[in-house]
Amino acid sequence: MDNALSALRDLLITQSLDGIIVPRADAHQSEDCAPHDDKLAWLTGFTGSAGLALVLRDRALLFVDGRYQVQARNEVDLSAWEIHHLHNEPLAQWLAQELAADSRIAFEPMLIVNSQFEALDATHCELVPLPYDPFDTIWTSRPAPPDGLIRLMPDDIAGERSEVKRQRVAALLREQAVDYLVITQPDNIAWLLNVRGADVAMSPVPLSFALLSQSGEVEWFVAAGKTAALPEALLSSLTRSAPQALLPRLQQLAAGKRIQLDADNAPVALRFAVEQSGGAIAWQADPVTLMKANKNPTELEGYRQCHRYDGAAWVNFLAWLAHEVSAREAAHHPLTELEAQEKQLAFRQQQPGFIEQSFSTISAAGSNAAMCHYHASEKTNAAITGANFYLNDSGGQYANGTTDATRTLAFGTLDPQRRLHYTAVLKGFLALITLQFPAGTQGHQIDAFARRPLWELGLDYDHGTGHGVGHQLLIHEQPHRMAKKANPWPLVAGNIITIEPGLYLEDRYGIRIENQVEVVESQPGFCRFSSLTLIPIDLSQVELAMLSEQEKQWLDDYHQRVREALSPLVDSDARPWLFAATAPLRVLAG
Repeated sequence: MDNALSALRDLLITQSLDGIIVPRADAHQSEDCAPHDDKLAWLTGFTGSAGLALVLRDRALLFVDGRYQVQARNEVDLSAWEIHHLHNEPLAQWLAQELAADSRIAFEPMLIVNSQFEALDATHCELVPLPYDPFDTIWTSRPAPPDGLIRLMPDDIAGERSEVKRQRVAALLREQAVDYLVITQPDNIAWLLNVRGADVAMSPVPLSFALLSQSGEVEWFVAAGKTAALPEALLSSLTRSAPQALLPRLQQLAAGKRIQLDADNAPVALRFAVEQSGGAIAWQADPVTLMKANKNPTELEGYRQCHRYDGAAWVNFLAWLAHEVSAREAAHHPLTELEAQEKQLAFRQQQPGFIEQSFSTISAAGSNAAMCHYHASEKTNAAITGANFYLNDSGGQYANGTTDATRTLAFGTLDPQRRLHYTAVLKGFLALITLQFPAGTQGHQIDAFARRPLWELGLDYDHGTGHGVGHQLLIHEQPHRMAKKANPWPLVAGNIITIEPGLYLEDRYGIRIENQVEVVESQPGFCRFSSLTLIPIDLSQVELAMLSEQEKQWLDDYHQRVREALSPLVDSDARPWLFAATAPLRVLAG
């Protein structure tokens, strides 16, 4: 890391620069970058999915959000890097307050979106766009760009033909007098063309760009080798160009045209290309984003089906875990986090339609769970015992959907404080999953329901309460989100989102309970959440006296549904555990 910093500082000196911004992003603002694009990890050692660095001649700063404050301090060299909060102390604010006027700060215009650029440009610094990638020379062992083959997503699983989707988007462009829409988000391209990619593990999207005209014609900017397995019928319905041809193409056609760009997702380099060519920009969210989030009946049925299979894998795993933890601890050879996640994956691999994990499993025992995006390694691999919580957050990519769920488990009787905190998280989960709300409610308007039981204890968690989930696509799908931060997108029937309150006490333990849910109509003008996740909730540490009768009834009804749906699907030796784990609360209380 020191050599990387030194090389970057040498570049600052030779180019008469005062600093350079290194985001944790590729040209598509992907949450999970291909190794070729993960410059931040190479430079700093930080492996989280959100952050950016500012390297100055005499200081180096890493900005990460609340999920990664602990992790960042464990992964980076604190003698070389200062850790700052990405949202509480944003980069633009820091530049304005800390740097001298006219400081020259470099950036790569394909890695910074327009909304970021506008915020940074409002400071007194001089922003210097680099016409090249500086990491091409200083990162000598840089991995090759990804070249995963793209596959077709069958229409009978997608639920709508690509040609129909293209015309739906084109009709919106005509209504708004837009000549071209530039699509920079690979999951939007995957949905629009009914394809799935393999450039980034567990994120089945094709890294590429697309240009859609108001007539519905598509030019796809994608590496030629990636499309070798696609049928001619699809390829002949569009034009293909190399990814690096996007900027020249915009410069060629923008004059006198109106080009739609997404200010929060499109690289500012696209703005520069359009403006330099005399084109006009329509700054609007990519309409594909919302179309993709409003699932059709075929997609919704796919989610429901794959969650039944995923629930069976979970039950097989949890039954095995319940036996192994106690047996291995009694034998003085406790089960470890890595062993548990390996076994869980094996159970998933037995399920019909399973393709791969939907994200890296969080298998976290004891204090490791206090890092809410922790990933076990040989160095950190902790024992799972009856003395503390074990948190497992995992999911699968299936042929017909994507799953994401978290359970926090106990294998012994824990102390009163842990029981109180677990019950508070559960009550927050129940408050939100049982909520009826007006159709069109925005996520931030109901986020506090999940936090109230913790707030009453003077506690909180520094992450969102829920996120959208793609249909065999990204595990964190835009635009819907439940969090304190305002999210302007309405929740309506057909949306898929998670509910996942938590609590994290550094160096002690972490708790999270998460179900993936479908927004459904409950009565005219109102919606509720219907759980897709079918996994027993551990009630062994719950203070039952703190639960209302309505909360107890929901848990009993949910567990009955889980038991009935999964008992025909689980392994025979897991069935007794399933029946015990889903027994009515009166049995537990007795």
